[in-house]
Amino acid sequence: MSEFTKTPGWLDWYAGPSKPRFQVPAGAVDAHCHVFGPGAEFPYAPERKYTPCDASKHQLYALRDHLGFARNVVVQATCHGADNRAMVDALVHSGGKARGVATVKRSVTDEELQAMHDAGVRGVRFNFVKRLVDFTPKDELMEIAARIHQLGWHVVIYFEAVDLPELWDFFTALPTTVVVDHMGRPDVSKPVDGPEFELFLKFMRQHPNVWSKVSCPERLSVTGPKALNGEQSAYQDVVPFARRVVEEFPDRVLWGTDWPHPNLKDHMPDDGLLVDFIPHIATTPELQKKLLVDNPMRLYWPEEVTVED
Repeated sequence: MSEFTKTPGWLDWYAGPSKPRFQVPAGAVDAHCHVFGPGAEFPYAPERKYTPCDASKHQLYALRDHLGFARNVVVQATCHGADNRAMVDALVHSGGKARGVATVKRSVTDEELQAMHDAGVRGVRFNFVKRLVDFTPKDELMEIAARIHQLGWHVVIYFEAVDLPELWDFFTALPTTVVVDHMGRPDVSKPVDGPEFELFLKFMRQHPNVWSKVSCPERLSVTGPKALNGEQSAYQDVVPFARRVVEEFPDRVLWGTDWPHPNLKDHMPDDGLLVDFIPHIATTPELQKKLLVDNPMRLYWPEEVTVED
């Protein structure tokens, strides 16, 4: 019996996802996903805010193949804190088909950073969602950013739209490429051309080092419909926001499943139907290739990208 008991009401990932109708382009990258444990092998952090179900590297890579993706970017889950062993183990066993985003503390050594780099880590994540993590002083985060910049890594930031004004100066001082998780979690019940989302677009316009993931409609949607029961037009209230970002910044967007979808309260989406969301937000083959292949390859596997004259 596992020593870890799931958080009450925890929703496990969707078993037996459908085969997507949308065929992703060759070489597509799921640029935002996680592994949880398994807890018996990679224990969850004592300071965690939630205890998930197990979700192993083998299950992640089986889903990758089922959905038609070629590669993954495995993002350190907050339930593991700054213990990156489960994520690094997933990279090591990926056959070069995965890169990683770590969570590190100021105390991390240069040798530890280099070992993670050798395993395939290419970024660190700074989480500002207060219900998920405890506050880390900004001077500590800036020190970490300066160190990982030397390795050519980038910073992934996770925050909620209402907090962007107070975080603006910190974000814009980061010396690296900056990747925003899930469009900064906009309130999609507000207008797409309203001041809150316009501030996020201004953030991207004024800072060409800022990228955005246009993922997690299942977290952002208020009115749905949900990606269940064969629904081909899921999360329509999120579409205008994500399409706006894809069309204005086609060379600075990424997409990922967010499997195994930590901390969802309302429903657990069918990952096949989540893939079918993509052509609603990237409406042409050219935009789809940039979103799913060209951009993640440039960021995570630049050594494999040939520069065209």
